[in-house]
Amino acid sequence: MKAMILAAGLGTRLRPLTLDRPKPLVDVHGRPLIEYNLLLLRRYGIVDVIINLHHQGDALRAALGSGDTLGVRIVYSPEDPLLDTGGAIKNAASLLGDDDFLVLNGDTIIDLPLDALLAAHRARRAAATLVLRHDPEQQRYGLVEIDGEERIRRFLGRPAEVETALVPYMFAGVHVLSSRVLDYMPDPGTTFSITRATYPAMLAADEGLYGFPFAGFWRVIDTAADLARANAILEERPPLHFL
Repeated sequence: MKAMILAAGLGTRLRPLTLDRPKPLVDVHGRPLIEYNLLLLRRYGIVDVIINLHHQGDALRAALGSGDTLGVRIVYSPEDPLLDTGGAIKNAASLLGDDDFLVLNGDTIIDLPLDALLAAHRARRAAATLVLRHDPEQQRYGLVEIDGEERIRRFLGRPAEVETALVPYMFAGVHVLSSRVLDYMPDPGTTFSITRATYPAMLAADEGLYGFPFAGFWRVIDTAADLARANAILEERPPLHFL
């Protein structure tokens, strides 16, 4: 299995730290942010990794190189202009191949059991499986409704654009995709969001999209406050299971 880490963003909300470096290289508790995802993948034997590049892309490529020092094999997918989440994935389609693949947001740290996620995805023969969670700040992120069988029924946007009688989950920025997701995407080079464009189109076609509820450690590094909070929590808690 291959994985893709989305790492091309401008990191504007984390300035001035991101003026001279890409956000994935910002230090979080003694490690570059992107290293957490790379080590998580390696822990589960997923060593073929595609990373998209834009802001300070040369710096990210120089820092990570081929990935051999971290035990992974990295291939880069440059973007100019930025293509958003869906566009980034479609742009890398030739690198991802025909098998199921993982996609992780490069600004996220998650203590996730990838083996359980992949097992759930395969057992359901899902078109895609999204890691979901309840969070006090979930209105900051894309919200998702699931039914009693954890099948996704609706995307509510960011912040929620409609009211719902159900308690929505937030999308945690990690998903497993089958290659047929690519069939619902426009041509490479198009800028679009996978959660706003692709996944709603797949729901309309009755494709099997599922949630994977997760209550463990998760932090996203969007702002200086997020960074300070992540550093404080990582200092206090036991090490993440993949370190």
